[in-house]
Amino acid sequence: MNPARRTTAAAAAAVALTTATTLLTVSAAPASAATTCASPVYKRQLFTNTTFKGTPKKTACDSVIDESWTGAPAAGLPKDDFAARWTVTRDFGSGGPFALTATATDGIRVYVDNSRKINLWSNTTGSRTKTVNVTIPKGKHTLRIDYVNWTGAAKVKVGYTPRTSATVDKVKPLAPTGFSADYIPDGESAYTELAWSAGKEMDLAGYRVYRRPKGSGTWTKVATTAATKRTAGDSPPPTGQSYYYEARAYDRTGNESTGTADQPITTLDRTAPAAPVLTATAVEASNNLSWTAAADAVLYRVYRKYDDATSYTQIAETTGTGYVDTGASYGSAYDYKVKALDAAKNGRDSNVVRSTRSILPPQNVTATVPGYGAVFTWTEAPGGDTADYEVYRSTTSPVATTYDNLTDCRSRKVTTDAAGNKVRSCVDYDGDQGATYHYVMTRKNTAGRWSTGSADMTVTRPGDEKAPPPVTGLTAQPLEYGVRLDWDDSPATDLAHYEVYEYRSCCTPDFLGEVPAGTSEFVVGPEVADGEEKTYVVVPADIYGNYAEFTGAYWDSPVASVTVTEQDLRPTTAPEDTAPCSVTAYTTRGDAGGMYIDCADSVATEAAGINVYRWDRASGTYVRVTDVPLAPTATSYVDGTLPRGTTVYYLLSVVAPDGSETFSNVDSAVSLPSGA
Repeated sequence: MNPARRTTAAAAAAVALTTATTLLTVSAAPASAATTCASPVYKRQLFTNTTFKGTPKKTACDSVIDESWTGAPAAGLPKDDFAARWTVTRDFGSGGPFALTATATDGIRVYVDNSRKINLWSNTTGSRTKTVNVTIPKGKHTLRIDYVNWTGAAKVKVGYTPRTSATVDKVKPLAPTGFSADYIPDGESAYTELAWSAGKEMDLAGYRVYRRPKGSGTWTKVATTAATKRTAGDSPPPTGQSYYYEARAYDRTGNESTGTADQPITTLDRTAPAAPVLTATAVEASNNLSWTAAADAVLYRVYRKYDDATSYTQIAETTGTGYVDTGASYGSAYDYKVKALDAAKNGRDSNVVRSTRSILPPQNVTATVPGYGAVFTWTEAPGGDTADYEVYRSTTSPVATTYDNLTDCRSRKVTTDAAGNKVRSCVDYDGDQGATYHYVMTRKNTAGRWSTGSADMTVTRPGDEKAPPPVTGLTAQPLEYGVRLDWDDSPATDLAHYEVYEYRSCCTPDFLGEVPAGTSEFVVGPEVADGEEKTYVVVPADIYGNYAEFTGAYWDSPVASVTVTEQDLRPTTAPEDTAPCSVTAYTTRGDAGGMYIDCADSVATEAAGINVYRWDRASGTYVRVTDVPLAPTATSYVDGTLPRGTTVYYLLSVVAPDGSETFSNVDSAVSLPSGA
């Protein structure tokens, strides 16, 4: 037997019910002569026979029925041919579906209100188990378990548990009883204390408390607590509103009881009105304040302080929603706030605004962002007395109107719109492409007073600050009149053009020309084919002005370069330069080339004429191109037979009266191909 589960009548009265998924569990103490067992503890009676006749030999209390006797169950009883009877009467609350389970050796019968539900009545050597499903009505009911042991070991185990499947359990718990709601007006921490009596259902999961405003039929759940707790608290808004509460029990299936009788409470009014939304407009004569009306407010107090002060001073009290502060000093920044008060003197502060008496800032400011910068336009403030204005830019908002944020807004214009309003505009060309900036504007009137800033404007510049990738496939082909550069088309979608330079290790590169996007060829020329080694650089530029720049002795990002040796078409021989003349050759865009002739004065008086010679590569000699000598006073010559698309070399001779010649220096001219 299991003496640890016995209890006295006094101890049994304090037994606590635990709704486990199996059996009821309580603590028990040894039985006394006059044994009573508090529900839901079983009263156990042991008989010295198997017919339950006569006075029980032993009576005790058991929290559960779970015994395994290998000998006599108690002193004075035989180990065979004895009987045990357990009885309990308990309140099942709303009742519902239950599972009765019995396991025993030999005979066992289970009754509910004297109605037999389980009958395993025979002498056995092993244990047998049976479970039956029953529906127990609401209220109090008695369970009786009769057990007999004829021979051998005695084992018996009996339990009853609620069936909580949603398809089986459709029975709602009973509404809690003894429900009360007490409002505790504890200042700002006022709350409602709620209490009720425990439900009797074995499958109770907990309780829910609901609240509704007086005059409303809509309930709001405000508390949920476990089945072992029978109290809850709630803190309704302290607005002076009246409310009703009710409690409902719910079981493990989710069935919820009806509500208890409604319990009313009335809260204290400790809730301030809604915060007013304050705005300020600064004009030359005053700071003008306005705010939104706050529900329940009956009065507003206006407070002001200098922007660097630590405390506010009340300057007005009004029932309206606006105030004009003419007492603020011009040009000084003030912080303002407004407190809304209700009839109970509950107050709530507005937001804080800063305002400085000043002239009006630029009005109706708009911003557009073409690729070259940020363009601002605005209308003149009333009065039309702007003497100057400034634009401030920052990467953060709000924008401080400080020197560090001052930007150079150029291309300033003044126009008049269709309505006759004066419209001003300027362009901020600076700042990074793709960056987001915040701007404000101020204006100065003809009296020399500056306004506060306009409303912040947020502007995102289009594009980026990333240069296109360097070109690929750059090649150079030496020509008789220059060098042809060729490269692959750039994959950059925002490409604007290419820039071509001749790189000089000694000094700044020479800019040769610009090639539009979609073209990937450039001819350097006209350029003398004299066998020099040249290095050329091609730099792609996008529509946002990003490209690799030459600073100092290097390019600031990778570029494509190519080195080429020009064709060498120079004459292989040249006569001694002894003539008192010099020649400077040139090439025109037409079909002719020529030269300028600069001779000493003696040539005009002493020479018989001047001949012009051109180097002929085929024969390796200088060929005269003048059919008859030029006059000794000639200062120029046009070569109508100049070949196209090549480099030519000229010299001239001074013809003496005796027909002898002295020769000048050699100079080159370059002709482009026809149509170039």
